[in-house]
Amino acid sequence: MNASPPKRLSALKDMVQAMTRLSGDALDEPTLVAHGQRLMRTLIAKDDWLPDMLAQPHPEFYRQYLLHADPLGRFSLVSFVWGPGQQTPVHDHTVWGIIGMLRGAEFSQAYTASGLGPLQAGPEHRLDPGDVEVVSPTVGDIHRVRNAHADQVSISIHMYGGNIGEISRHVFDPATGQPKPFVSGYSNTMVPNLWGPDPQ
Repeated sequence: MNASPPKRLSALKDMVQAMTRLSGDALDEPTLVAHGQRLMRTLIAKDDWLPDMLAQPHPEFYRQYLLHADPLGRFSLVSFVWGPGQQTPVHDHTVWGIIGMLRGAEFSQAYTASGLGPLQAGPEHRLDPGDVEVVSPTVGDIHRVRNAHADQVSISIHMYGGNIGEISRHVFDPATGQPKPFVSGYSNTMVPNLWGPDPQ
């Protein structure tokens, strides 16, 4: 008989199983995202499950660690680890995304493209632990994110409607609106074993 996974990883396993079931139900995007937000709030309600190896900052660049990729490419879960003062370029996702703040805090700033020309910047808003926000081509998909802290690491958990590490997306020059394609990949080569011992 297999032992149940440690409590820390069981929270992630529960999230993965619930999203796998939902992804097979042919739900429209608003319904799927609404359910996904509820699951994300449950996952980030406690900061006791993310393996230390997937929470390590880089001294220069933010890190994107894969936690799980659905075998059919329907969704992926990622931990974003922000070193002090680190930020993304202005970028899009091309699929829906749900961002949940786990540790520390971050600022998110939405941008709007209106044809060729400069992007229109919206106000920054702060995400603290437990906060959740949504991005999508249908509700607004271009933003910049930065660590709210200059002296500590922040971590957010992201879920996307595809395998975000292999999706061709864009970074933008805010002054001109010029897009440049990119594929983010992942910072790790191994993912958590949800059915085995704690990987730490």
